[in-house]
Amino acid sequence: WRVGISRGVVWNHYSIDKHYMTDWHYDGAIGVTMGVVGQYNISDWKAVRFEVNYIEKNHRQYRTGTLADTDYDTENIYLHVPVMASYSFGAQKWRGFLNLGVYGGYWLSSKWSGGFMNTFSGKDTRCYDVNVGFNSERDQRWDFGLVGGVGIEYRFHRHWAAQMEGRCYYSTTSTQKDYMRLYDPRYNTAIGGLLAVFYLF
Repeated sequence: WRVGISRGVVWNHYSIDKHYMTDWHYDGAIGVTMGVVGQYNISDWKAVRFEVNYIEKNHRQYRTGTLADTDYDTENIYLHVPVMASYSFGAQKWRGFLNLGVYGGYWLSSKWSGGFMNTFSGKDTRCYDVNVGFNSERDQRWDFGLVGGVGIEYRFHRHWAAQMEGRCYYSTTSTQKDYMRLYDPRYNTAIGGLLAVFYLF
């Protein structure tokens, strides 16, 4: 058995169909992630890994043209529980590894920060750190998907090891429910780098 903590940064890509609204634009944004990790080694090269993570899946929205002053960031906080098979290879101190599995998650909160141009008055309204309320008919707060990562481990003590990993969370669940006549799915894909420290029993 081993237990540890992890921390890192993620870049989230927000996939959405703009439906011919060419003046709307969506960019990815940076967020942070952190969590606790548990791992049980079945053999020297195979293990089962589970985690409980805080992760931010953020993105930027802005407009061009007449309403060009509309530009704001959306900060979305999720709780993730990944379960993965971990495969490792190499020497005793330095080892490479591959993690593959699935995750379940829950959308905890959402917040806007930035400026909005009023369509009717043409006035710029500044809104910073505005919490966005959830709508049970519209918002899908449960999140499920695939997770994978590749990295390297250094065992610097008989009971201690450090890892560096590149990881991807690919959501298969739309953040918006199918509640309108027009199907409008929206998906998050978070890619980032993690550092982790483990205590080995």
